[in-house]
Amino acid sequence: MKKGTILWISVIAAIGVFLALPATREIFTAATNKHPYIMGFIKFAILATMGEFLAARLIFKRWVMIKGLLPKMVIWGVLGVLIVLMFSLYTSGVNGAVEKGLLFTGQGYLAKILIALYISIIMNLTFAPAFMASHRITDVYIDKIYSGEKSTLSKVISEIDWGGFLKFVVGKTIPLFWIPAHTITFLLPDEFKVIFAASLSIILGLILSFARHRK
Repeated sequence: MKKGTILWISVIAAIGVFLALPATREIFTAATNKHPYIMGFIKFAILATMGEFLAARLIFKRWVMIKGLLPKMVIWGVLGVLIVLMFSLYTSGVNGAVEKGLLFTGQGYLAKILIALYISIIMNLTFAPAFMASHRITDVYIDKIYSGEKSTLSKVISEIDWGGFLKFVVGKTIPLFWIPAHTITFLLPDEFKVIFAASLSIILGLILSFARHRK
């Protein structure tokens, strides 16, 4: 148990040091700007999975291996690519609406805050529920496959506790955490926005995995 804790903390600390040091942070930022999809894939595949490990540790009171680790990492990577795209789409969409006078912003720093808030609210109330539901379906499906149970996507969908999903993941984490967190994200300079978004992927893995196994 102690070895697992030390390993998890060591990996997170190593990532933190890598992002904190100016030289390596510049490499990370440059790579993200040049290859956003590749870096989005890698970032979420690693960090969101770290969040899953932590969730499992909190729930089962011990470190356990995640079933279907590699396919789940691939799924996280694909979802990371989608998030990179959605960040850009929603940012451009809100800014376009502001330019046309469709959204009130005011002036100065108030405008920056409201624009960041609009992006976060609209993205989290439209894309986020579908994104999280997709993850829930693939997560349960992979668990069943690696448990030796034959299943289909339609069967998995019918077995998921959608009431609990809507109550906790959508009803609580989105308004209480994700909207404020992403508002902060869109207020940050690009260099820090990338790093903050990376840290949020750990929390995303933690929340979704915890919601999946909390019963």
